[in-house]
Amino acid sequence: MSDKPQPQPHQDNQGWEPRGPEPTAQAAPGGPGEPGKPGDQGTPEAPGKPETPGKPEETGSPEASGSPEQSGGPEERARPEESGKREVRATPEQPGRPQEPGKPQERATPEEPAEPRRPDGPGQPREHTTPDGPGKPGKKPRRKRTGWGRLIPTWRMVLGTFVGLVLLVIGLFALGYYLVKIPSANAAATKQSNVYLYADGSQLARDGEVNRENVSLPQISKDAQHAALAAEDRDFYTESAIDPKAMIRAGWNTATGKGRQSGSTITQQYVKNYYLGQEQTATRKVKEFFISIKLDRQKSKADILEGYLNTSYYGRNAYGIQAAAQAYYGVDAQDLTVGQGAYLAALLNAPSEYDVIAHPENKAAALARWNYVLDGMVKKQWLTPAARGKVTFPEPKQSVVATGMSGQRGYLVKAVNDYLAEHKIIDEDTLQTGGYRITTTLQRPKQDAFVKAVDDQVMSHLDKKARKVDRYVRAGGVSIDPATGKVVAMYGGIDYTKQYVNNATRRDYQVGSTFKPFVFTSAVQNDSRTEDGRRITPNTFYDGTDKRPVQGWNGGTYAPENEDNVSYGPITVRTATDKSVNAVYAQMAVDVGPSKVKETAVDLGVPADTPDLTATPSIALGPSTASVLDMAQAYATLANHGRHGTYTLVDKITKEGAEDVHLPKQATRQAVTRQAADTTTSVLQSVVEGGTGTAAQAAGRPAAGKTGTAEEDQAAWFAGYTPNLATVVAVMGQDPDTGVHKSLYGALGQARLNGGGYPAQIWAQYTKSALKGTGPSDFDLRLQPGAEEQQQLPSTGPTDQSPGTGGQDGGAATGGQDTQSPPPGDNGAQTQGQTDGGVTAGGTTTDGSTTGTTTDGGTTTDGSTTGTTTDGGTTTDGGATDGGTPGNGGATDGGTSTTAGAGPLTGLTPRRQ
Repeated sequence: MSDKPQPQPHQDNQGWEPRGPEPTAQAAPGGPGEPGKPGDQGTPEAPGKPETPGKPEETGSPEASGSPEQSGGPEERARPEESGKREVRATPEQPGRPQEPGKPQERATPEEPAEPRRPDGPGQPREHTTPDGPGKPGKKPRRKRTGWGRLIPTWRMVLGTFVGLVLLVIGLFALGYYLVKIPSANAAATKQSNVYLYADGSQLARDGEVNRENVSLPQISKDAQHAALAAEDRDFYTESAIDPKAMIRAGWNTATGKGRQSGSTITQQYVKNYYLGQEQTATRKVKEFFISIKLDRQKSKADILEGYLNTSYYGRNAYGIQAAAQAYYGVDAQDLTVGQGAYLAALLNAPSEYDVIAHPENKAAALARWNYVLDGMVKKQWLTPAARGKVTFPEPKQSVVATGMSGQRGYLVKAVNDYLAEHKIIDEDTLQTGGYRITTTLQRPKQDAFVKAVDDQVMSHLDKKARKVDRYVRAGGVSIDPATGKVVAMYGGIDYTKQYVNNATRRDYQVGSTFKPFVFTSAVQNDSRTEDGRRITPNTFYDGTDKRPVQGWNGGTYAPENEDNVSYGPITVRTATDKSVNAVYAQMAVDVGPSKVKETAVDLGVPADTPDLTATPSIALGPSTASVLDMAQAYATLANHGRHGTYTLVDKITKEGAEDVHLPKQATRQAVTRQAADTTTSVLQSVVEGGTGTAAQAAGRPAAGKTGTAEEDQAAWFAGYTPNLATVVAVMGQDPDTGVHKSLYGALGQARLNGGGYPAQIWAQYTKSALKGTGPSDFDLRLQPGAEEQQQLPSTGPTDQSPGTGGQDGGAATGGQDTQSPPPGDNGAQTQGQTDGGVTAGGTTTDGSTTGTTTDGGTTTDGSTTGTTTDGGTTTDGGATDGGTPGNGGATDGGTSTTAGAGPLTGLTPRRQ
């Protein structure tokens, strides 16, 4: 067989693919070579292509040079009918192996058959080139990978994939950083409670659903700061916002039993707490990632740590380290010790689980976490090993501060909030935003003493099962420093969650005879005189006859009862005050002028809009319903020698990140003269020394005070003061189911409750305890002129005959005047109302002359009477009888001057002292 290569079927160079084992490409058969350029060895020349003149033929080997058999001449061109046959190339092992004519050659890679050559047009030359160009030797082909090797990526694939992923990550990061904005803080993170403090800074209460109080970083002890970092993020100050090492460390600690640790940095945790939420979603994590990076660029590490400590949850409904410090140890965050701070830091990992009080079974785990924190502080050199060895585990207290409003807290908080709103300091809506730190004027020792006094004297003696009336008993009290007007203690009720209404601030119980001192103060202030012209002093005599109609009042008949219907006859103002004689003070109110009495009461501190504070004779007996707080304010003015300053319950208000709230200046003024106030004090001292208020002597202090009892014994009062403390106490009756006022007859096993009983006893115990440790001081009094002078009894005293027998409830004498209608503002029936026209023996004159004969209680037939008299007669319009002094209404020998009988008044009048 010839060694010459066999002619190959013609194939167009389109679709030509070089095969790995072939050293050179073959030219299509049947075509002439280029002029002057023979074809390569073993490669027929392309048909129809002339040779290049003068160019020597390149050969693949010396043997092939110039060989006509290898020149690819026309005699070796493939026949046209063979042009459609498949081309079969020789493998590298069998180069140029001849095949039988007409038989296709086997391909090295039979799985890839050669494409058939398209027929050439007549006379069109074709060119077939190697991969490196026509006529050039081919490169060594790459070896095909088979089997499992095809699954292993090449280094080019790995590099390309890596670069692509890097570019993708960079693009996504840039997109996320651009799209994710730092949002506003979530509502739960900004919601804070208002914190109410005693005057000494200790916590009184906090309101709101969220128990949180934000504090600045300097207000958190360094030990507590370092403990939190040791527990959650020891590299906080040196790491970026995102720390992959923290995630690895957290996983390792969890796997090795050192406790769960968050893989997030403190910055990420702060973002979750403050800006996002606690939901475990991919979206939240993505946002957390980008916000943390942005936040780390915009805020300092100190700001982030402060925010984290203020928003973290510590258990016991405590959000933030300040609330936690109070909840677990009853201290402020700035006072936390190393051990306490380490325990609070341990709680961050599992607040409920590590509360050793709620879950004592987990104490071992809590101690392990606590030790982990301390060891971390040593490792970071925030704590020396020696100091570490001295730290002992600080047991949290069972319950330090209740976050609710039980006990007295609710009453006190409500009173403070009302004070802020009424004085336009902070309105209710603003206060509801929270975050205020309100320091009150309340003194904790005095507050505790008040609660104890009420419990000891009243609440501990109630037997609600044996005596139904004991269910009605309520109590209220307020204590004020007279010199400053600051409320130092307040008792609102047994429990705010059980009795919602604050008994210290409610205005729906009559104040009773505790109002009488204001009448006398007004008399001295206005230099008032009796109808017969005598100056009203502590020693002025009045008629103390029971049911005696007041004289000199043109508004209708008014004749109040004395307690137990006792008639006292001539009696001095001091004694009438000791015994709380209604007849005397009703007449005194008329002598001074009811409108002036009201004005003085308002000046002393009773609100002008107090219900039933009307300018009528009944004002003296206390039908008005001022609150215990109102009355304490007024009595504090008397104790302060007539100088009045509006009471205050608040000493300071601050809010984190804002300026201190401005409080109105506590301005005082001389409401009444010092002589008026001090003379009243001297009279009230007699009440304690020998009158209805002797129980107050148990305080062991110089004291002045007044008892009072409301209509039908629905309330009993004692209002009193020492030179440096004014306190008012009231015991009230109210149905707990319906809220209706109830009489206290039989309560506490007593037939009747009055101000000199339980209220005075509470006052005495409280005052003694509140002033413990201070020396007693006497009153420094400046009395009105003549206050110490004894006045002579009138020559003719009142008889035992009850005045006003001339008809009741509007009856009129024949030919007499009709009774006058009640003055506006008085309401309710009065006892023993009198009618116009009632006269007594001695006759009645009109225009100075007697116009008819009368009998006791009779009426004239020619004219009308304008007043009632006792024996001795009464003149009208200037007429005088038996030594009486002429004037408007005149006066009898020793009698009490009047101007007109008063008809029934509307307004419930207390009958008791």
